[in-house]
Amino acid sequence: MTGTLTEPTTPGTTRPAAQDGDAPRSQAYFQQAQERTAHNYHPLPVVVAHAEGAWMTDVDGNRFLDMLAGYSALNFGHGHPDLVAVAHAQLDKLTLTSRAFVHDQFGAFCAALGDLTGKELVLPMNTGAEAVETAIKVCRKWGYDIKGVAVDSAEIIVAGGNFHGRTTTIVGFSDDPDARDGFGPFAPGFTQVPYGDAAALEAAITPNTVAVLLEPIQGEGGVVLPPTGYLREVREITRRHNVLFAADEIQSGLGRTGRTFACDHEEVVPDLYVLGKALGGGIVPVSAVVADRDVLGVLHPGQHGSTFGGNALACAVATKVVEMLATGEYQERSEKLGVLLRTRLEGLVGRGVLAVRTRGLWAGVDVDPAVGTGRAVCEALMARGVLAKDTHGSTIRLAPPLVVSEEDLAWGLDQLEAVVTGA
Repeated sequence: MTGTLTEPTTPGTTRPAAQDGDAPRSQAYFQQAQERTAHNYHPLPVVVAHAEGAWMTDVDGNRFLDMLAGYSALNFGHGHPDLVAVAHAQLDKLTLTSRAFVHDQFGAFCAALGDLTGKELVLPMNTGAEAVETAIKVCRKWGYDIKGVAVDSAEIIVAGGNFHGRTTTIVGFSDDPDARDGFGPFAPGFTQVPYGDAAALEAAITPNTVAVLLEPIQGEGGVVLPPTGYLREVREITRRHNVLFAADEIQSGLGRTGRTFACDHEEVVPDLYVLGKALGGGIVPVSAVVADRDVLGVLHPGQHGSTFGGNALACAVATKVVEMLATGEYQERSEKLGVLLRTRLEGLVGRGVLAVRTRGLWAGVDVDPAVGTGRAVCEALMARGVLAKDTHGSTIRLAPPLVVSEEDLAWGLDQLEAVVTGA
């Protein structure tokens, strides 16, 4: 499938196909990429050249509705004018100093993000995996310095089905064979319990347990929602046992679920927020660990760092992201459009779909294997002008930008309905 169909299309938009006899330019670009890159991804055969808002255009002029949003990195859409303006202005002034010096954007970013989360300190990094690694180090250091755990004995409890990144430490406590197999030996110090089982989590706590690291909603797992009340139970258990609660909100945070954080749905405040993706506004990688002084204060100069972490360009863009979130507009939009998403998807259950899970503008859709694999469904969607991503067999994930219009979202769901029902 090449995504060159001219119909159907959203009202008021066009999606021109290559002229008869012309070989699609996408084919040459895609082949070059396949020949000269390590195959650590299996991308759909589309080559994007331009994007704006919720729409992307390939090198042949075909338009596609983005229903993935960079795994939530593009919550504010492609090329949001306010974010682009900030980035352009900062590019003319200063991009990088390293943390050997302080630049004029740094303090404002840390203060703004701290205020948004209600936490005292911010430790900026770049990627989500780097933020998770940072949180692991902080939790262990806290365990030794504050809780009094014996040196090199700290334990962190994680959940089955987790996805926190791709470093060797992180994949070592994954149960996904694709992520884990062939990359050992792995670091010790992690105990896995079933996701959503508070009793199993509490039973796994030992005197050496320093933290529980969880995704409030498991994104890569297929947008897996925990049982109602689970996050509150985790918060209560961790407090009772003097254990830190680190919430990985890299995909679920910053407006995606209709709240600023997924933890907000249960009025839970973790000890550490692990943030990334949307924090960079779809322009530059930005991540951070945010916590109070009694947690992040355990780090001292020389014990952790990152050359690009907290650089001037990243801080300028991320400060604008936080400013936009502080209005509540994007959270409200996600919640409102999430009702449409949920209603339409629930209407497909029994009609080519086995189950759906939604929270805000985020959904996991379990397609009936009789319809096809998740990959096949995504290829069929691509041919109809919609881009989405499969995971774990016949499950696909939908995460449109929070700026998507109601009309465009409805049209995208029309295409999904047509694919899974055979209409």
